[in-house]
Amino acid sequence: MLYHLFTYLDREYDLLGAGVFQYISFRAGMATLTSLLIAMIFGGRLINLLQRKQVGESIRDLGLEGQMEKKGTPTMGGLIILLAILVPTLLFARLDNIYILLMIVSTIWLGLIGFLDDYIKVFKKNKEGLAGKFKVLGQIGLGIIVGLTLYFSDDVVVRQYIFTDGSTSAVNATSKWVDIKSMITTIPFRKNNELDYCNLFSFAGPLFAGWSCYLYIPFVILVITAVSNGANITDGIDGLAAGTSAIIGLTLAIFAWISGNTIFADYLDIMFIPNSGELTIFALAFVGACVGFLWYNSYPAQVFMGDTGSLAIGGIIAVMALIVRKELLIPILCGIFLIENLSVMLQVSYFKYTKKKYGEGRRIFKMSPLHHHYQKNGYHESKIVSRFWIVGIMLAILTLATLKLR
Repeated sequence: MLYHLFTYLDREYDLLGAGVFQYISFRAGMATLTSLLIAMIFGGRLINLLQRKQVGESIRDLGLEGQMEKKGTPTMGGLIILLAILVPTLLFARLDNIYILLMIVSTIWLGLIGFLDDYIKVFKKNKEGLAGKFKVLGQIGLGIIVGLTLYFSDDVVVRQYIFTDGSTSAVNATSKWVDIKSMITTIPFRKNNELDYCNLFSFAGPLFAGWSCYLYIPFVILVITAVSNGANITDGIDGLAAGTSAIIGLTLAIFAWISGNTIFADYLDIMFIPNSGELTIFALAFVGACVGFLWYNSYPAQVFMGDTGSLAIGGIIAVMALIVRKELLIPILCGIFLIENLSVMLQVSYFKYTKKKYGEGRRIFKMSPLHHHYQKNGYHESKIVSRFWIVGIMLAILTLATLKLR
């Protein structure tokens, strides 16, 4: 909004200082600061409102130390995160950018699904919340929207440079470049690290090769559903999901910035995605919102994000990774979400298997998700969260290192 306003003022009236809004770095910095302030200022007021409305978390007694002390802590705090993301984005990002519009839709879409789940739990006194099948349907719906947009929109292109012999290469200033529709993505740890979804089954003949492009949309649905649910499962102790998401968001902001910058894309020999640099503004607003939320969510939490926040932040991370074509790096970058998801799947599968085989269910972990296993072992929440953050930082560094480790 402000970008368009100050661009007009600079063009028509040569307003002093208005040109600074042309710079992504300036707008990204302002978006980060604004999101932090919104989260910290609005957060306190929302917590007071939720307390007055008695919007408290109902706690099941799982035998965890200090767990019952959290009973009545306000939930639905994800509204703080959503507001702190959307307001700076609307103020500082270009609203004619396809990627920004896609991120706004994704944030609102999953935020509404999570809000409905929390509303049923809190106000309808139904501990189960929104039925799981409806959550999944909502995630599938968003996956279809994102997949179709990235697949069919003429605004979603990559820039490749064409040589006289017709071959393509990464950005090179001496070559002729063209913007093309392509379903290529990045394969980590490979020198020639571009994979085209449309060529997945080229070995099986032209018939299968023609259909392989359409596998992209189911893959998008899988990524969004998995990461969204992973963030939801990770949101089990104070500050874990918000802090981990901030680390991931900062990494994706770096990817967005270099993918949308010709010079850095050329130097790092990665695909140049026109207009993706604008996503840096959204990504840093996301980071600011998560860090600002930690002001109230760090131990001991004054508010929980609920599904309103956890479903949304997972979906946001997934869509950003898909846009910058780094979705195959998600198992590394979102390793915390992945291991939390796997711990639940392994626990449930092993329990069912042993119950069927031995007549008595057995467990791999003392409790799942994994962070509860460490709680059962006597670790304090703060120590678990801090160590998970450290692992998250290490995974983020490894993810960034894939730019050169090939």
